[in-house]
Amino acid sequence: MYDFDPSRIGKARQLEAEGIPPWPHGLSVSHTAQRVREETARFEVAERARLGLGAEDPVELTPMGEDFQIGGRLLFKNEMGKAGFGRVLDRTERIQIYAKRDLLGDEGFALWKKLDLGDIVWVRGALMRTRTGELTVQAREIRLGSKCTRSLPDKFHGMSDPEARQRQRYVDLFVNEESRAVFLTRSWVVSYIRRFFEERGFVEVETPMMHAIPGGATARPFITHHNALDLDLYLRVAPELYLKRLVVGGMERVFEINRNFRNEGIDQTHNPEFTMLEFYQAWQTWEGLMEMTEQLVSAMVEALHTAARESGTLREGQTPTSLLYGDLVLDFGGRWARRTYAELVYDQLRGVGYAAEQPLTELADVHDLAKVTAAYKDKHRQFNEENIPVTLGRFWEKVFDMDVEKTLLAPTFVTGFPIEISPLARRSDADPTIADRFELFIAGREIANGFNELNDPEDQARRFEEQVRAKAGGDAEAMHFDADYIDALGFGLPPTAGEGLGIDRLVMLLTNCKSIRDVILFPTRRPVANSVEPDAV
Repeated sequence: MYDFDPSRIGKARQLEAEGIPPWPHGLSVSHTAQRVREETARFEVAERARLGLGAEDPVELTPMGEDFQIGGRLLFKNEMGKAGFGRVLDRTERIQIYAKRDLLGDEGFALWKKLDLGDIVWVRGALMRTRTGELTVQAREIRLGSKCTRSLPDKFHGMSDPEARQRQRYVDLFVNEESRAVFLTRSWVVSYIRRFFEERGFVEVETPMMHAIPGGATARPFITHHNALDLDLYLRVAPELYLKRLVVGGMERVFEINRNFRNEGIDQTHNPEFTMLEFYQAWQTWEGLMEMTEQLVSAMVEALHTAARESGTLREGQTPTSLLYGDLVLDFGGRWARRTYAELVYDQLRGVGYAAEQPLTELADVHDLAKVTAAYKDKHRQFNEENIPVTLGRFWEKVFDMDVEKTLLAPTFVTGFPIEISPLARRSDADPTIADRFELFIAGREIANGFNELNDPEDQARRFEEQVRAKAGGDAEAMHFDADYIDALGFGLPPTAGEGLGIDRLVMLLTNCKSIRDVILFPTRRPVANSVEPDAV
């Protein structure tokens, strides 16, 4: 059985015995704390103008009436004999309440005395300002909205342990204002993205989250089983192939804000369940998507700067086009940097003494792979004969992931990816060994991936076959062969470019969070003992 706090649950049952329901329904509020402040500010400005008062002169709030109904969690309580003050947090902000026996009556004041920190309370009253000028609801009536039967953490000094905050997000949100701000910003980001694409003629769609064939990305999927169909299904690793089917069907501009699932490791930038924006546009190119991405992110940075300036929370050194991320000042103004994959890898190889004088073009010679890997083994001891990639493109990928990615701090588009690590991207007309593809890196991590879509069904079939061979050779992240998608391409996919952008990582940047778990309301964690379902009684 669940182990309730006998003191706390006992208080609830005592209230119930006295005819006070601990968990009532039917209460409604007329104002949020934020709306109370806004209406009061407008009233005071009008009254000062009417009476010819100065900006600092006090204004009598009595004409505003006494029927302001608010509700929220009681986070502070100070009793002073026949009166007391409290602070209540609702979905917008905190506001002070004043409880006085003469106004509440004996029964109402007795309930005030019985309230504990953490209780949800409902208050009706008039507005006043204290001697210090704090706006306060002067209670005429107090009701219990919901009894809190758990003690608040650390005597309400806050939750500082990251694991505790992630496991008990429902506590973190009302204890830590910065956590509330992060998730309100996340909601704003998603809404902004929707408006951005809808204004450009894109249609938001929903595609399946359970796939008979996992595809759209090279990743290890989660597998489940449908009993009625006796069919194994996979949680999607990406919605890409379904979205491109829609473009084949004539929906030339589509986007989806979707949940993806990848059965891979957990770290500061990876969670098994994560949120992506994916969008596809016919008659567009990967260069056009880079410009669109610049516009989207830069506009969000500027909008957040404006909001911070207006709220007085602007950080020192922050400009309308910059973000402060840890110790970094990230500038999103102007045209972002463009670097090729080969150039960046070449710089790393020069750092280990290989190819110091060799032209960049000669690095594409697969016969040089043995010399390249031999030089690089001296730098990374985890390299051995068993895990060194057997193709030059795969080796470049490992060099890039280990040593290049972390150096890309300013917003940078990396282009010219090897075709063998780009199984869904169109080959470059200028160089068929690379793809018309880019990835966006900011603060040392990938934020977005886009490319011209491969619309040659025969070429795509060959790429799928290569993936199948890789899977047979032990690559758990390689793709399956999707014959239905080849059928779709056979009907004709117009020239199309598509992109996936990681919303979780974008929110990390915009909110100065170092861990992806700090921007996901309920990140994946190993269950603790007391969260496991108890045995049947």
